Amino acid sequence: MTAPILITGASQRIGLAYAMHCLERGTPVIATYRTHRSAVDTLEQAGARCLHADFATNQGIDSFINALLEETSALRAIIHNASDWLPESPDTDPADVMAAMMQIHSTTPYRINLACRHLLENSDAVTDIVHMTDYVVEKGSAKHIAYAASKAALENLTRSFARLLSPGVKVNSVAPSLIMFNEGDSEAYREKTLKKSLLGIAPGEVAAVETLQFLLDNPYITGRSIGLDGGRHLV
Repeated sequence: MTAPILITGASQRIGLAYAMHCLERGTPVIATYRTHRSAVDTLEQAGARCLHADFATNQGIDSFINALLEETSALRAIIHNASDWLPESPDTDPADVMAAMMQIHSTTPYRINLACRHLLENSDAVTDIVHMTDYVVEKGSAKHIAYAASKAALENLTRSFARLLSPGVKVNSVAPSLIMFNEGDSEAYREKTLKKSLLGIAPGEVAAVETLQFLLDNPYITGRSIGLDGGRHLV
């Protein structure tokens, strides 16, 4: 029996797209969600096992890990896609912003990787962990400082876990820039944002799905970050 792929934050955007891709290929999926959207029902109807998870607290992480261990004795891969995007603001305590960003982008993957190591190592074949980071790891962000720092921490975890878990588990990260616009984004914003990369497009979820699948299929990449940014670093 094929071991499932765990995808955190799978109720929208890239997480949802990759979960549906896996299900269409006949690969079992365990998906987490924080907010119940109609996409959760869609995933369940397609065959995914969906688990509510609130990674904002350590208790929430504990509850999720316990629930996961009751669901499966092995995993094919873990895709750490759950994310939040809090900006610095005069109305928020900077300490709270940093704590929240580090909690979801660094502490959560760190704890899940350690707690689920044996689930990945139970497979006869090489398994995978993929951390979804961000283009801002390379450039920084004046408006989302804590967010950028927490994603940079996640990229560093990629290298550390690659060392720890080799050779049985490959650990990589994907660092996307613009992948898709939100429905309410203005035409002026879209035009301005597209000019930030050499390729000048918003490729959609398929670009991320193909990158994730490439990493899982390739037997000789670990400890690396794959930039998915349309050449933005050269503009």
